[in-house]
Amino acid sequence: MFGIIRPCRHRLSERLRTSWMAHLCGLCLALRDEAGQLARTATNYDGLIISVLVEAQSPAGTAGGARRTAGPCPLRGMRTAAVARGEGARLAAAVSLALASVKVRDHVADRDGVFARRPVAAGARVVARRWDRQSAGGGSALGFDTAVLLDAAARQEELERSTGLGGSVLLVTEPTETATAAAFAHTAVLGGRPGNAAALAEAGRLFGRLAHLLDAAEDQAADAAAGLWNPLTATGTDRAEAERLCRDAVHGIRLALREVEFTDRALAHLLLAHETGQAVDRVFGHGASCAVGSHQAPGTLPAPKPPRSTLAGCAAWTLMACTCQLLCCEHDDPWSRKRRDSWCARNCDCSDGCDCCDGCDGCDCCDSCDCCGCDC
Repeated sequence: MFGIIRPCRHRLSERLRTSWMAHLCGLCLALRDEAGQLARTATNYDGLIISVLVEAQSPAGTAGGARRTAGPCPLRGMRTAAVARGEGARLAAAVSLALASVKVRDHVADRDGVFARRPVAAGARVVARRWDRQSAGGGSALGFDTAVLLDAAARQEELERSTGLGGSVLLVTEPTETATAAAFAHTAVLGGRPGNAAALAEAGRLFGRLAHLLDAAEDQAADAAAGLWNPLTATGTDRAEAERLCRDAVHGIRLALREVEFTDRALAHLLLAHETGQAVDRVFGHGASCAVGSHQAPGTLPAPKPPRSTLAGCAAWTLMACTCQLLCCEHDDPWSRKRRDSWCARNCDCSDGCDCCDGCDGCDCCDSCDCCGCDC
């Protein structure tokens, strides 16, 4: 799972946490239903926003049958759960599948890791073509043409070849902005509120800009080490300017959301008006870290456990993955046996800011932001 929107459980009320997980699992299962088990690897945190937006605008909401009970899953600790279903989840799946196919092609073109091997690259191309077809079919059934996403990806490649030092970084982000604007706008159609399309297109355009710039800022050092193209490095955009553009995009998203008529705005507002700001803080180093993991009190320390062999470590990893320990629990590393925080804890980016918007469960206290001190 990947994406810039990574809400920490400490910032979510129980209702919003349950709803967020319902959309995440719903996207994963929609990908399976539309394109098979392998397609579930395209599950991503940003893609589920599409599902959230459709439901948030729907007159029926969750009371209209937008949930179904899913069977036990290792990532839920082998528990059942109510998950999102319907057109929102299906649109999120179609968009995620199209973008995943683009990502696979990028890995093949860059010869990243195992993709440098010809058999793997050939297989990846086959998978990408199949995902293109499946995404197009799923999108067409919902009245959405995924060609806009693939066209944007092709235009992206051309821009990267032609943009150099001194060029506008916003010229490079334009294809991403166009693609996300189209996906966000179509949620208004599926949600039964076509009047929201223009405002959501603007929010989507700025979200695409934000996602592109944050991805570039996060990967800049690694791209330089690997000799890969990076929009900030290629255009000579410094990190201060990149951060300014990101914060402007967050502000613009918040303004656009004020023009959107929602049935239940709570989760959509949290993800797009607040978590976007948290993402900027996380990438540019201005957010307060969440204190995660436990630390042993001073005193006599137990003798370290001997590391496991490769085979035994693989067996331990499989067991931990299937019982959700790696994601959700503090655990011993499968091989070194050193104490590790869970994946969720390591990716927690709690701030010390006001969390009033999480607990109000849909009231409009955040519109004026007297309680939060932000400018959304």
